[in-house]
Amino acid sequence: MPILDFLTGEFIDVISWLDDTRDTMVWRFERRGQAIKYGAKLTVREGQAAVFIHEGQLADVFKPGLYQLETNNMPIMTTLQNWDHGFQSPFKSEIYFVNTTRFNDQKWGTKNPIMARDPEFGPVRLRAFGTYSMRVADPGKFMTEIVGTDGEFTADEISFQVRNIIVQEFSRVIAGAKIPVLDMAANTGDLGRLITTAIGPLIAAYGLSIPEFYIENISLPEEVEKALDKRTSIGIVGDLNRYMQYNTAEGLAQPGSALGAGIGAAMGMGMGAAMGQQMAQPGPWGAAPVPAAPPAPPPPSPDTIWHIARDGATTGPFSTAAMGRMAGDGSLTRDSMVWTPGQDGWKKAGDVTPLARLFTIQPPPAPGT
Repeated sequence: MPILDFLTGEFIDVISWLDDTRDTMVWRFERRGQAIKYGAKLTVREGQAAVFIHEGQLADVFKPGLYQLETNNMPIMTTLQNWDHGFQSPFKSEIYFVNTTRFNDQKWGTKNPIMARDPEFGPVRLRAFGTYSMRVADPGKFMTEIVGTDGEFTADEISFQVRNIIVQEFSRVIAGAKIPVLDMAANTGDLGRLITTAIGPLIAAYGLSIPEFYIENISLPEEVEKALDKRTSIGIVGDLNRYMQYNTAEGLAQPGSALGAGIGAAMGMGMGAAMGQQMAQPGPWGAAPVPAAPPAPPPPSPDTIWHIARDGATTGPFSTAAMGRMAGDGSLTRDSMVWTPGQDGWKKAGDVTPLARLFTIQPPPAPGT
């Protein structure tokens, strides 16, 4: 009996894997030099696949289920070994368990800015980042193309290569999409689908797939964003003269402020000069004061520029006068989607006050009617 027990212990009769990690993609079953008993039980759980490598060659791949390792369910192994139906001897093979579940929250981002041509701003540099999920779609191909003989393969070991593919295809898609920079935030979903389609064949060559892909942000260089903020602020301020008068009044209202002190000193000097001029005039109190010249009219406020979205494309910029002409000939309706700097997303023209007026103005009857 001791000899039989010893011989029995030399053979493996139960093969399974319980994954207690979150990043292991492939794990090699440790045989420790033991042979696999003919008829051994193989358990492949949901979200797993078992890959047999025999003498350096890819053999059988098992999907989730409970198997008894015999010639009838190991066709490739039987062919490689020239086994007949009466074969019942132990055999030696490397067994790899592959995790086929999704590996979520994988990060990607552009290491260097991407050059693109914008219809409004000209050449621009863009940065972007986001997340994606990946999973093993073809365990056999993944073993032969990526893992090799690695006994434990994690997601970090392949994520760098996947990120390089994503950034490469993102740069190509952005350059060819011709979507204005200001409209990219509203089209990240469409861009994500285009990029997923572009990287699909490249990722499939590794036995992988990308079930989900997200673009979280597309940004311009910091100095360009500051210039856009100034441009938006000017559009919001409108009348710059009134804005300066308001700031001046605010400074005077703050006691002890540098602005108030400076303005007070300037006013004092001006009042002293005026009194000196009055004292130089004949009469006990000088001549009657000369009325001040009326202030120059403020410059006209900058016209608002508008963009129109139609059939997945954008046109513009258009002035308000141009929008009025389009409303008159019917090419601009209340349901047309419009956007202007400073506006919170795309809105219908009928819901934007400056444009809604264009649809309420009716021309007088034609002469002779």
